[in-house]
Amino acid sequence: MNIQKLILGAIFLSFGIAAAQEPLLTKEEAINKALDGNFGILVARNEVEIADNNQNILNSGFLPILSGTAGANYNRDDSTIEFPGQVDEDGNPRPDVEINQAESQRYNAGVNLDYTLFDGMGRLYNFKILKEQYNLSELQARQTIELTMVELLSIYYEVARLTENKFVQKQALDISKDRITRLEYAFEYGQATKLDILNAEVDLTNDSINLLNTQQLLNNTKRDLNVVLNRDLTHTFEVDTTVRFLPELEIDAMLESASANNVTVLQTERNLAINEYDIKVSKSGYLPRVGLLGSYGWNLNQTAASAFFPGVNNETFSFGLGASLTWNLFDGGTTITRVKNAKIAYKNQQLIKKQVLLEVDRDILNALETYQNRLEIYEIQEQAVITNQSNFERSREQFQLGRITSIQFRQAQIDLLNAQTVKNLAKYDAKLAEVQLLQLTGQILNVDI
Repeated sequence: MNIQKLILGAIFLSFGIAAAQEPLLTKEEAINKALDGNFGILVARNEVEIADNNQNILNSGFLPILSGTAGANYNRDDSTIEFPGQVDEDGNPRPDVEINQAESQRYNAGVNLDYTLFDGMGRLYNFKILKEQYNLSELQARQTIELTMVELLSIYYEVARLTENKFVQKQALDISKDRITRLEYAFEYGQATKLDILNAEVDLTNDSINLLNTQQLLNNTKRDLNVVLNRDLTHTFEVDTTVRFLPELEIDAMLESASANNVTVLQTERNLAINEYDIKVSKSGYLPRVGLLGSYGWNLNQTAASAFFPGVNNETFSFGLGASLTWNLFDGGTTITRVKNAKIAYKNQQLIKKQVLLEVDRDILNALETYQNRLEIYEIQEQAVITNQSNFERSREQFQLGRITSIQFRQAQIDLLNAQTVKNLAKYDAKLAEVQLLQLTGQILNVDI
């Protein structure tokens, strides 16, 4: 009895905090929280924002370059001018001329305009590449979201599986406690031995340890889910253990458009378009460049008086407009090489697309077969639980009547426990296989899971 009390005390202590009703976290709420707060998704959205900035007209090269210049110079000179050998009107040596603090200033300001009228269509195709890179970044963000949803649902369903396993093991523990109580009464009336009670206490210990271990795994997995949801790790909750499988007709409809919706296939198509534009950008090197130049300036030059000339202030305004034509008639073969390499890269991307299509078709067929197989296993395990439940009920009746031994009753209990836990595993394995199939067909964000 001391062992039984210690075991029950440990279990009550372990589950005392969790005894209160915890809020239910539905799949829909978990998905919405992940979309709003998951770190990976937030980073992916920032990458899309960067790509959106890059595809703006401000980054296209279509706008002119306008620059301003300004300058100022200041000089102050002290000078002495001598006239050796020169005489004035009276025949006396000509005196030196001293000019002190002679100041001069120069000021200038200007505005320059540089605009490319034509560059061989290079900037047009570069701009289209930026558009495609934005589309590609959206697909990459979508892929991040899809993979995060797979991770989220995998952890969510693992929490649900452990929750059901805990309930099953709690029932097993209750049965083991009831078994000890019955054996103790039977022992008092000479219908059971002390060995029967000891065996029952050993089974109670094992059931208690299994329950404690399951609770620990459940707590750890809930923390894993909190990490994906980006919230406090100590946040407690319950999950919905109801599982609904999609109708077969809905699955078939998704399979028909799988290649058109698979995010990996869509990314290869965007990369193929980028490579096609790269060829056109490279070919722009064959054509001339035409530019427009414009300028407007102001200059002020203030000079100090000298020995021979008076000081002057010179202010000018200037306006200039010009055009330029640059044409590399031969650039040493650089453009030719660049075009050839761009064409080869385009061919490689075509090969990659064919490979991706083949691999995606394979992955979808494998996922579909896995899904169907796990559904069949789940149905078989459901029937196994019904069979073992019936066997256990009969065994309990026989045990209470004293017609079978405690060991035989325990074996029926273990068989039922194993059948229930295996059925739980089969159920969530089948659901996760369905989630994988939805991700491959590009529909994981479009259906009610």
